Amino acid sequence: MIKSKIKIRSKYVPAGISILYEDRDIIVIDKSSGLLSVKAKYEKEKTAHQLLINYVRKGNPRAKVNLFVVHRLDRETSGVLVFAKSFKIREKFASQWDEVEKKYLAIVHGNLTKKSGIIESYLAEADDYLMHSVENPKEGKFAKTKYTVKNESKNYSLLEIDLLTGKKNQIRVHLSEHGHPIVGDLKYSENERGRLALHAFSIKFKHPFNNEEMGFETKIPEFFTNYFKPQGEVGSRKKPRY
Repeated sequence: MIKSKIKIRSKYVPAGISILYEDRDIIVIDKSSGLLSVKAKYEKEKTAHQLLINYVRKGNPRAKVNLFVVHRLDRETSGVLVFAKSFKIREKFASQWDEVEKKYLAIVHGNLTKKSGIIESYLAEADDYLMHSVENPKEGKFAKTKYTVKNESKNYSLLEIDLLTGKKNQIRVHLSEHGHPIVGDLKYSENERGRLALHAFSIKFKHPFNNEEMGFETKIPEFFTNYFKPQGEVGSRKKPRY
């Protein structure tokens, strides 16, 4: 793991967040499931964005440090999330975002016949705010999801996912429409309960200020292992063994 250039003040880190790295330009966190990335109509205060703004201003009431959203995770999705400390840095991130490598882990229902592949479609949002694939390209936005099966049990599969585009609910919709909805997906599957088994596992990018290659991995949620026989230790700083 890359060493943080600003000391992480552990006692001020808010619940639901683990800070992986911070410097004068960016802050990288591991967000817990259940925490919104940014404010919504129904939640403006308890979001990763607002909690982090409060964190970076701790100890300096006059501080005007602000944070800018680089990308988002669904409330139910855990994992790595990046914020910029200036609008200029955020814009540099935006200009290179197509080159950022984002990997997710997901547990889905059933066993996939094809153990690796790419799912492509045009996604549109319906009146009920649910995303779905449409045939007419003019009606939706192009979405592309690459997956590889890493482990299987009788009823479940663990997938490593490369997010090749970043559309709303993309992974959840593609896997559900593919016949293998994500475990715990209350939005795109039926008769589900428990937390969503989708985790933003890693991210790799060039630092927007100095072009340094940076990569961050997060710990895999413990409950993921409940669905499969143990195959060795997993977690940050170790190469995942599924």
